[in-house]
Amino acid sequence: MKASVHILAGLLMYLEHFGLNEPPFRITPHPEFFFAGAERGATLDALIYAVLAGEGLVKVVGEVGSGKTMLCRVLVERLPANIDSVYIANPAMKPDELMLMIADDLGLASDATHTSAKVRDLQAALLERFAAGRQVVILIDEAHAMPTASLEAVRLLSNLDHGHHKLLQIVLFGQPELDSRLAQQDLRQLRERVTHAFQLAPLKSDDIEAYIEFRMRAAGYRGPELFQTQALKQIYIESEGLTRRINILADKSLMAAFSRGEHLVNAQHVKAAIKDSSFKSLKKRPMMAWVLFMGVLAGGVGASLIQQPNIKMASAPLAAPAPLQSASSAEVLIPSIKLTELLKNKIAQSRYKFNHAEANHIAIMLLVTDREHSEDLEKYFMQTSQLLPKDQLLIYPAEIRGKKGWGLVYGLFTDKASAQVAMLALPDRLKKNKPILRTVAGVRDELWNL
Repeated sequence: MKASVHILAGLLMYLEHFGLNEPPFRITPHPEFFFAGAERGATLDALIYAVLAGEGLVKVVGEVGSGKTMLCRVLVERLPANIDSVYIANPAMKPDELMLMIADDLGLASDATHTSAKVRDLQAALLERFAAGRQVVILIDEAHAMPTASLEAVRLLSNLDHGHHKLLQIVLFGQPELDSRLAQQDLRQLRERVTHAFQLAPLKSDDIEAYIEFRMRAAGYRGPELFQTQALKQIYIESEGLTRRINILADKSLMAAFSRGEHLVNAQHVKAAIKDSSFKSLKKRPMMAWVLFMGVLAGGVGASLIQQPNIKMASAPLAAPAPLQSASSAEVLIPSIKLTELLKNKIAQSRYKFNHAEANHIAIMLLVTDREHSEDLEKYFMQTSQLLPKDQLLIYPAEIRGKKGWGLVYGLFTDKASAQVAMLALPDRLKKNKPILRTVAGVRDELWNL
């Protein structure tokens, strides 16, 4: 009892020393300490969209301590009120146990003894909720630890639908081993049902200061920056950008400064924290594509898409602007169509990109117009380039329902999920034209030669 009192008294003195209302670097997930920087906020927005879209399994992969559980908790908190969530923290269970846990969380009674029968009972209950305007999402943490039979049960659950609508959405959170599991031949059917894939990358060195500052402010700190530059660098190197390690090191560094009666955290304090932690270095792993988007409001113009290291955007080398040519001749064949040099060069670049993209890549069609209205096309292109990256806007000669015209599309994405996320983030002004998704193969079928 006395020991507990001394610990509590020490904690209160520690908080008072730095002017804190609560400990800033607890490793247990608290949504109010969710850091939206370093693409975390954008990933959360994309996750919410993926859940609401309800078109297949969602996968989130990240190293131990990268913030997966925190992201999961905040996701549950931010979902609309009509969505019922089931959170499974320890999925290392048999299929029947998994089904029983899901049923219990949803308040469903089932007397079935076999997995298939339990799935049918669950489907019946989900149909009732669907009719009442409710949606169910199952969030499975540590999914890499699931037995193969239980992962197969997840696949069966993902098949439950009513017409064109899925009755529940499933989000798998796991370590990189989850990718290895899904790459196995016996799980290929489950792998093919993953329509949205996200990866939580470690924080970069430039993010550490903002992260620590955010946590300190969220805990009530109102003074000048506490962590000196060299201290931040050492925390980054030792933590390798993993938020759990950052929390541990920052907390122990604060304690070291407190024990010495100091109010700034320097390199010596961090060295003491590192010595007390003994982290093992991570093995380097190749980073997977990470679907990201971030809506940014700028002067009332609307949201614009910020392309981060990976939004699964296809890339092809840009050729230097060249005269428009037919596929078989270098002769310019545009006697009846007046085009400015800007449009000529843009169409030439676009044709080059379409020719070098994969047939299954996806573009967002923003506009189709008659071929005689090149002035309107250029005006719309210039307006759109103020909202979206100009080099990702492509113009091509389109043939729509037998008539020749112009098509303006945005981006070349490697999969439908990335394109859907990008389309969701389009400025409202561009959404008014009801943009649609087009495959590169479909675009090529419509090309007519200039």
